[in-house]
Amino acid sequence: MAAQLSEQVVQVEYLDVLTNTGEKTGVSKPRGDVHRDGDYHRAVHVWIFAESTQELLVQLRADCKDSWPGHWDISSAGHISAGDSSLVTARRELQEELGITLPKDAFEKLYIFLEEWVTNEGKFINNEYCDVYLVTTIDPIPLEAFTLEESEVSAVKYVHHEEYRSLLAKKDPQYVPYDVSGQYCQLFEILSKRYKQNAETRATILQKQLNCYAPISLGAEYSGLSSADKEVLTLVVKAARIMDDIFFIQVWYSNPSLRDWLQQHAEEARLNNLKQMYFAVNKSPWSCLDENEAFLTSADSAVKLLPEATKPIVGWKGIEYRTAFPVVKPPGASFYPPDMDKMEFELWKKSLPEDKQKEAIGFFNVIKRQSERILDESLSVATRDTHDLYIVPYSQEYNALLTKASDLLHKAGDLTSCSSLKKLLHSKADAFLSNEYYDSDIAWMELDSKLDITIGPYETYEDALFGYKATFEAFIGVRDDEATSQLKLFGDHLQVLERNLPMDDIYKSEDVSAAPIRVVQLIYNAGDVKGPQTVAFNLPNDERIVNERGSSMVMLKNVSEAKFKLILLPISHELQDVHSAMEEAKADIVGLWALRFLVNKNLLPKTLLKSMYVSFLAGCFRSIRFGLEEAHGKGQALQFNYLFEKGAFLLQPDGAFSVDFDKVEAAVESLSREILTIQGRGDKCAAEALLSKYCVLTQPLKSVLEKLSLIEVPVDILPHFPIADEVFGL
Repeated sequence: MAAQLSEQVVQVEYLDVLTNTGEKTGVSKPRGDVHRDGDYHRAVHVWIFAESTQELLVQLRADCKDSWPGHWDISSAGHISAGDSSLVTARRELQEELGITLPKDAFEKLYIFLEEWVTNEGKFINNEYCDVYLVTTIDPIPLEAFTLEESEVSAVKYVHHEEYRSLLAKKDPQYVPYDVSGQYCQLFEILSKRYKQNAETRATILQKQLNCYAPISLGAEYSGLSSADKEVLTLVVKAARIMDDIFFIQVWYSNPSLRDWLQQHAEEARLNNLKQMYFAVNKSPWSCLDENEAFLTSADSAVKLLPEATKPIVGWKGIEYRTAFPVVKPPGASFYPPDMDKMEFELWKKSLPEDKQKEAIGFFNVIKRQSERILDESLSVATRDTHDLYIVPYSQEYNALLTKASDLLHKAGDLTSCSSLKKLLHSKADAFLSNEYYDSDIAWMELDSKLDITIGPYETYEDALFGYKATFEAFIGVRDDEATSQLKLFGDHLQVLERNLPMDDIYKSEDVSAAPIRVVQLIYNAGDVKGPQTVAFNLPNDERIVNERGSSMVMLKNVSEAKFKLILLPISHELQDVHSAMEEAKADIVGLWALRFLVNKNLLPKTLLKSMYVSFLAGCFRSIRFGLEEAHGKGQALQFNYLFEKGAFLLQPDGAFSVDFDKVEAAVESLSREILTIQGRGDKCAAEALLSKYCVLTQPLKSVLEKLSLIEVPVDILPHFPIADEVFGL
């Protein structure tokens, strides 16, 4: 008897109590008490949708249910128990209620729905935040394939989504009521929009998005490379391609299957071809130039077959489903569980020893769930630790791919005769498997080679949740020795520039040194190089190295020149009387004030003065086209609006812009003084006021952006690398 009572106690389900806005309170209560007291809590709704028939699966709730017994309802639903996660619960509910076992890439999270109602004469109060998931199958699942949990489900059937919406709108007494004029209408709107889109309209939109990028072939002269280094180059390019494979996984776990599917079907129709092309630009279904708005849906995604997802049925091959991705780009990418929030991470991190806390926020690992591993591997729940989250180093998570890349880099290191390149290649190859990148980053800073190679995990922009996790990327180029020596001019005069900055001496640094700069001609890039192309990067990001040795910069000269030719020059045609001056401004502008100072010191030619201001104006327009959500766009908007207000930039009656050279120098110095002083003081209020006033899309900016869109000036370049054709036979 005691054992039976003990078992009953264990089976009591506890739920996390939420605030009325959906945040965890830190309190958990028995399920019955939660519904008695009307506490807010979490649940999952899982809809199974058959694409070919446009039907939703509904279940008949068992007569013993404490709410809505004997009514038709969602395909599968359930509470998220205290300490459990949303996606694991959704998978488990589908398995327990309907006998369907599906992997996580079958579940598309659509939205969160707040459900508030009272039934059973006020004895059952339901205040539920529901994560709504969609599983898209190609055809309906045969009804005999389901294994129903009798205590939960009496029967299942399919109904067309429009008919189901109509039944709910009419408040049919056989169906659990949902307000289809409120939040729950999103489900039906998503399905209708997704499958009623006109192919020609979609093709037109995608073509317009592709036209924002100007295709260009980028290469370099290999005459300075030895025959051995040309072999090295081939091996390194192959290793770089693997960075692409890893990056696709890092962005979203179903991303590689989507990439492969689009490539396989690209030649079937014009729309398919455009989908594949724009996906290749963004390396995901989210558009970089449109604030990560999705240009594909799960209806465009890969189809997978699962023969053993249900009990076997004679003559039926199994479930074919679409690999899913959310419409809203996940802020944590694939670095964290998709249903993990910041609070869960922080609570888990605080529970760890100090060394593990540092590891949790480190660059080179992913965070995963024990419960997901248990579900995937059918392990005993007894193996789960107290906390659901755990750390997996990159060297383990991407082991198969990194082992291939490591082998290629070791082979390349054996071939080269350049000692610093040899050190870099071998140390990076070792780092891929050890997950320790310190030595390889030092070797990168010390690189003195005609062949310039950057490869590995570096930038953390893809981790929009915390900014902790690094993405894999590669930049391979040939060093431009002449341009590298020319840029030493700025480094050699950096202390002089610092002493003469337009700000009070109290804010100036006594000891300033320039980061070493290598100028290269880019011949191949891969990995995290989606959308707009970078013209320079500053590495490493390891604070230990930055504090000990500083950092180094690599400038991609042919990328800068391509952007100048294909974007800045067309923009310059919209400026007044400046085209000839623009031709002279083909060098990167490090800073208007600094350039003017060096000109006045006769260290640069005076002919540069006018062209640099005009180049800056054209560059403002180019950067602002990326949007004011992006940091560089904000900075450019601030500078343009300030200089326009001071009369340094003029809008002519015909809509063209020009530079007032009598006013621009004073205006640039004034803005430089204001920004440098604010930063020197650490005056956050003044900084916010300046940004609030000038980081706006003013009418002059709107007019020029509309004009550039009308004449279809590209926003950025789309590089093609001939070396890829040679190495991969593309």
